[in-house]
Amino acid sequence: MMTLFRFSLFLSFWILLFAPGASGQTLKKALGDSQGQPIVIKSDSLEFDHQRKMVTFSGNVDAKREDWTILCQKMVVYYGEKTKESTQKESMKIEKIVAKGGVKITRQSGGLATAEEATYYWDEERVVLTGKPVVQQGDDFVEGNVVTLLLKENKSLVEGSGDARVRAVISPRSEKR
Repeated sequence: MMTLFRFSLFLSFWILLFAPGASGQTLKKALGDSQGQPIVIKSDSLEFDHQRKMVTFSGNVDAKREDWTILCQKMVVYYGEKTKESTQKESMKIEKIVAKGGVKITRQSGGLATAEEATYYWDEERVVLTGKPVVQQGDDFVEGNVVTLLLKENKSLVEGSGDARVRAVISPRSEKR
């Protein structure tokens, strides 16, 4: 009975944490957001697995942060434990987010990335796209076997594989004087 109560309490915490009206300050403290921005995730269903330290969002997933949006069919958020000195609310920290199925990442500063799978490494602000990844900025785009986005540096790395070489389309710009 006590285990059920703890699970219910913890699940309630997670539901409140990811609810659209959740306080950004509470979210930042609870998740240990090193960038200082909350993330709000909406989906058709949520499964919390404390033993494996993961939360799975399924169906029409929409994850938003101030500077980006990720849309996909399934998202798994992996979290780790902070130091023993952390308070209970500060004890969890996102390590990485894996998005699968028609992944679409839009950045507020412009730019669009699509792939079948994307892995976002939270602390590094690095995204690795696989499964026909394409990164587009205006009319320009690149595609390859693996695309790595370094968000802090506003930089992309594109890798080919065998016969599947990297392809880039760069449109000419007209200069205004």
